[in-house]
Amino acid sequence: MMMKQFVEPYIRAALGEIGTDPNHDVSFEVPRQEGFGHLSTTVALALAKPLRKSPKTIAEQIVASLGKMPMVSSVDVAGPGFINFTFEPAAFHSILKDLAAEELNIGRSEIGEGKRVNVEYVSANPTGPLHAGHGRNCAIGDTIANIYEWCGYHVTREYYFNNAGNQMNKLGESIASRILELHGKSELIPFPADGYHGEYIRLIAQANANDEELRRLETLLSQNRNESGSIINEKYINEFKKRCSKLGEKWCFESIQRTLESLGIHHEVFFNEDTLYADGKIEATIALLKAKDLVYERDGALWFALEKLGNPQDKVIVKSTGEPTYRLPDIAYHADKLSRDYDLVIDIFGSDHIATVPDVMAGIKALGFDVERVRIVIHQMVTFVENGEIVKFSKRSGKSFTLDELIEEVGSDVVRFFFIMRAPGTHLDFDLGLAKEEGEKNPVFYLQYAHARISSILRKARREPTSADLSVLTHRRELDLIGILSRFREEVERACENLEPHTLAEYLRDLATAYHQFYHDCRILGSEKKVEKARLLIAAVTRRAMANGLNILGVAAPETM
Repeated sequence: MMMKQFVEPYIRAALGEIGTDPNHDVSFEVPRQEGFGHLSTTVALALAKPLRKSPKTIAEQIVASLGKMPMVSSVDVAGPGFINFTFEPAAFHSILKDLAAEELNIGRSEIGEGKRVNVEYVSANPTGPLHAGHGRNCAIGDTIANIYEWCGYHVTREYYFNNAGNQMNKLGESIASRILELHGKSELIPFPADGYHGEYIRLIAQANANDEELRRLETLLSQNRNESGSIINEKYINEFKKRCSKLGEKWCFESIQRTLESLGIHHEVFFNEDTLYADGKIEATIALLKAKDLVYERDGALWFALEKLGNPQDKVIVKSTGEPTYRLPDIAYHADKLSRDYDLVIDIFGSDHIATVPDVMAGIKALGFDVERVRIVIHQMVTFVENGEIVKFSKRSGKSFTLDELIEEVGSDVVRFFFIMRAPGTHLDFDLGLAKEEGEKNPVFYLQYAHARISSILRKARREPTSADLSVLTHRRELDLIGILSRFREEVERACENLEPHTLAEYLRDLATAYHQFYHDCRILGSEKKVEKARLLIAAVTRRAMANGLNILGVAAPETM
C-alpha cells in the first residue's frame, strides 16, 4: 500500500462536491521540509486556471469537503495552495504489514502485464572494442529493460549492427596490412591512411597471423608479383582483405560481447542491417514512399519529401553514388520492428542521432505505423574527470579509453550506476576519483553498505521476522523509513513510464539515507523484545527493497563489505 491510497478517494469525492471532475489528475509528493506533513498534493494549483479561482481558495474548499479520513491526523493548507496530510502511526503500520507480505516481490508492478516491448541499445558496429563512452548507452538501455520487466512487460533486448560497407572494408585492409607486416611483407598491402590505428588491430593480426586461408592467399600474393614487385592479380588482394574483414568482425564482436557480459548485459536478438538489403526491405520501403509521392530524384540522388509531412526540409535518403544515408535503413528497420507486433519499441540513442530522429519518425508514420508505439531516449555525452581535470587515456593505445579499461579501473557496479545516476538528457561528468573511492561519498558504496549493514544485523539476530506487534513503532525515524518504503513500487512505475532510470537511483539513495538515520537513532538488537522484533521487520523489508532496487539497476547487493 502507498500513502496516497489513504486519501486519494476522499480527494476525488471532494472534487465532485466542489463542482469539478473527480477524475482530474491528482498528483502527490513527499514534502522535503519538516512541518509540512507526510504527503502533499498540488491539485488545487492545477485547478486554479480552469476554475478561475485562487489555488488557496480551491484548496480550502477541498479540505472543507474531505470529511473525516481514517488514519489521517491532520490536513493543512500551506503556501499558495498545497494540501498537506499528516498520518497517524497506524497508517504506517498498515503499510509495513502490506510490504512485509510482498516478501521478495516488494516493488513489483503489473502495469505492463500482457504487453510486449522491444528495447534496442548498444548497437555498436563490429569495428573495434566498445569505448568508454558506449557505457552510458549500455547502462541506460539495460536498466530500462530491467525496469520494464519489473513492471510486468515481456521484454526483448535487441542489438542492431552493420557489418557491411566501407567501414568493414577499412577494417579488413587495416588488419591485412598488420598481418603482412608481421611476416615482413608490408609492401604487399600498405596500411591505409584512413585505416583503424588502434592497438587492437595488431592484436587481431597476431591472433590470426597463422590462419590457413590467409597463409594460402599470402603465398598467392607473393607468387603473383611482376619484376617491379607489384601484384599482377588484384583478385588475391581483395580475397585477402575480405578474409581479414571477416576475422576482424568476429574478433570485435566477441570482444563486445565479453564486455557486455562483464556488465551483466545480454541480448535476445542481434539484427544485422545487411538483412534489410538482402530481404528486399530497403527496396520495399522506397517503393512504398514513392507510392505516396514522398520520394523524388534530384542531382542523381533520391530525396525524401519531408516538407510534405511538416518537417523543415527534404533530405537525401540515397546519395548519387547509390549509397543510402542513415535515414533509409533506419526507417526500414523501425518498420520491421513495428511489424513484429510489439506494443512498444524503445530506442536508446546518443546525442548524435538528434537530427535524424524526426525524419525517421516521419518516415514510419508515412508508412502507416503508429509512432506513439515508438519511444526514444537521447542521452548526452560523457566527460571523464579526475581531480577536476578532463581525462582521456588508454593503458594500451594512448589514444582512447575503452569500456573494458573503465570496468577494470572502477568495477562493473560503479560503471553501471554512475552512467545512469543522472538524467539521460543531461551531460554526465564521470568522476573517476569518486568512482574509485571506498567510502560513503561514493553513491554505490553508500547503497551497498546499507544493504550489507542490514544483512549483518539480521545474521546476528538469527531471524528475519515476517510479522510483529507494530503498535510499538512510533519513533519519527521508524515512520519516515516506512514512508519511503511505501514509495518503492510507485518510483519503479514512474521510472518506467517516463523512461528515467536515474529517478530510481535517486530513490535508493533516499532509502539508504533513511535507513542509516533509523539505524543511528533507533537501537535494534538489544532493545525491548517487542520493539526489537518490530524493528527487525523494518530492517528486513528495507533489505528486500534495497536488494530489488539494486538488482533493477544491475548492481550487486552484497551481504558483507
